[in-house]
Amino acid sequence: MPRLDDRDLKMIAILRQEGRIAKADLARRVNLSATPCWERLKRLEQSGIITGYRAEVALKKIAAHIVVFMAAELESHRGEDFQRFERAIAGHDEIIACWAVGGGFDYILQIVTRDIDSYQRLVDRLLEARVGLARYFTYVVTKPVKQSARLPLELLTGADDE
Repeated sequence: MPRLDDRDLKMIAILRQEGRIAKADLARRVNLSATPCWERLKRLEQSGIITGYRAEVALKKIAAHIVVFMAAELESHRGEDFQRFERAIAGHDEIIACWAVGGGFDYILQIVTRDIDSYQRLVDRLLEARVGLARYFTYVVTKPVKQSARLPLELLTGADDE
């Protein structure tokens, strides 16, 4: 894991909040000249710490939709069973996130789709494709309570322990 100092962490925090910040402004905010700031930024990108830049979108202003979390349990737990399931879900754009989890279920999926009917059609396609889905549990989001693009970097790195 690359070694990060306080300036690297500050750059990452600023970019998480303000991905479109001008490089000159970023350099000023982390107290560096433009060239060293740019070199640090390139190093963070090349090392895979910064993986991209995205816009946050108010989807409700664009289209009607629902957000569903699905807890999925597989029929069998061999390596090839997990791989088959993961390959299958990678091909569905409405599955926007998936986590393999320990505990009672094997995966938690986050799905964004038009309505409950389109969600059920997705589930039906997964069942018909025989990707190893034994059971699934559906949790429809009724309202977002907290969403944050901000990672608790200070807590994770111990930078606030001082």
